[in-house]
Amino acid sequence: MSVSRRTFLAGLGGLGSAAVLSACGSSSDSGSSASPSADFSGKGPITFAMGKDTTGTLQKIIDGWNKDHPDEKVTFTELSESADDQRTSMIQNFQVKSSAYSVLAVDPIWTAEFASHQWLLPLPADTDTSAYLKSSVDAATYFKKLYGIPFVTNAQLLFYRKDLLDAAGVGVPTTWDEMWAAWDKVKGTSAAKGMSAYSGQFAKYEGLTVNFSSAVASAGGKLFDDAGKPTADSDGAKAGLQAIVDGFAKGYIPKEALTYKEEESRQAFQDGKLMFLQNWPYVWAKAVATDGSSKVAGKFNVAPVPGIGSGTGTTILGGYHLGVSAYAKNKASALAFAKYMASAGPQKAWAISGSRAPILTSLYEDADLIKQMPYTPTLKKALDNAGTRPKVHNYGDVTQAIQNAVYPALGGSPAVDAALQGLQTKLEALAS
Repeated sequence: MSVSRRTFLAGLGGLGSAAVLSACGSSSDSGSSASPSADFSGKGPITFAMGKDTTGTLQKIIDGWNKDHPDEKVTFTELSESADDQRTSMIQNFQVKSSAYSVLAVDPIWTAEFASHQWLLPLPADTDTSAYLKSSVDAATYFKKLYGIPFVTNAQLLFYRKDLLDAAGVGVPTTWDEMWAAWDKVKGTSAAKGMSAYSGQFAKYEGLTVNFSSAVASAGGKLFDDAGKPTADSDGAKAGLQAIVDGFAKGYIPKEALTYKEEESRQAFQDGKLMFLQNWPYVWAKAVATDGSSKVAGKFNVAPVPGIGSGTGTTILGGYHLGVSAYAKNKASALAFAKYMASAGPQKAWAISGSRAPILTSLYEDADLIKQMPYTPTLKKALDNAGTRPKVHNYGDVTQAIQNAVYPALGGSPAVDAALQGLQTKLEALAS
C-alpha cells in the first residue's frame, strides 16, 4: 500500500446496526434499481474501479482475464492515487445508484460505511475463503457477513538496528520493556550518538489512529467490543496509551515524533537517528539502498511489532478487498473476476510488481516472492496476528475523535485516564 493510501479520513453518519445491513431487495439486476439485489447472476462486461496503478502491472493482469473471458471483459476505471478521492468517487456513484463501478477496491475502513448503506453486497455464504489470510478475511467482514474478496494486505513491522543489538549482545525485543532495556544498553555507546530509541507515526493524522490502535491491541485491549460498543476506557486501552505516553515522557521517543508521518519516520530511521521504527514494509526497499541515501543499509532487520505488558504485539491491517456494487450489472461476472484477482497468478504478479503483501497463504513460501521481499516470512507472522481499526459506519468521526483525544495526551496533558474517559464519552455519543 502506498504512503498516500494510508492517509485515510473516512465516514459519514451514525453507527450502522445489524438490522440495516440487509442487502436484500428487488431481484432486478438493473444499475438503477431502487433496492439493491443480492442475486449474483448475470454475465457480461463489467468495470473495475481502483486507485491509480503506479506499477503498470494491473492492466496486464486484467488482460489475462479478458483473454479467457471475451464475453465478460473488464474495463479498468483508474481512480485518483488519493484514498480520500477514491472514496469520494465511489460514494458519488453509489448515491446515484450508478452501475459504472461493478467491482471496487475497498479499504477495510470503508467496509462498514458501504455495507450499512447497502452499497456493497454481502457475498454468498458459501464463498470459499480457506486459501486467504484469516486476518484479511476478517478485515472484509462486517457483522459476520463477508463484503469482499481479499486482494492485497499490509502490516507494520518493527525495523531495528541489528548491528547495534549484536554489538551489545542483545536479542530482538518482543515487548516494549525489552525494547527500552535494549536501548539503555546501547545509548551510551559512540555508535548511538545522536540517536533516539523508537518512533512510529505520531502526528495528528490517520497514522496516529493506526499506531494507537496497534498499541491498544498489543496490550490486549480493544477500542470497540464485538457488538460495536466503545471500550476506549478499558484497562487494555489505558495500558496501550500509557506505553506511548511514557515513551515520550522518558525520552525514548523523540519529541520530533509528534510531527512524524510515514515518510518523516522512515527518513529518521534511514538517516541513523532511530534504533527502532514501527512502519510499513515499503521502508525496506528505501533503507537497503546502496546509493548513499541510506545510512543503515546492511545494518538493520525486521521483526513483528512488540507487545505491551503481557499482551502480544499486534499490527493493524492495511490493504484492499474487492467488493461488488449493489448496483452493478452482471454480478456473476463481477464476483468471478474478484475471485480471479485473488488467485495465485494475479496475486504473485501484483505482489512482485510493487512489493505488496498477497492474501494467499501459500505465496508466503514462494521463492520468487521471498527473493523480492526477504522480510516475507516475518510479515506473515505479523499478518497472522493482525488487527483492524474500528469497524464502524462513521469511521471519519471516530478516527477524528481518537486523534483529538490521543494527541494532546502524548505531551502529558491530559492524563491517560482523563483522555480516554473523554474519548469513551465521545464514542458513546457517536454510537448513539
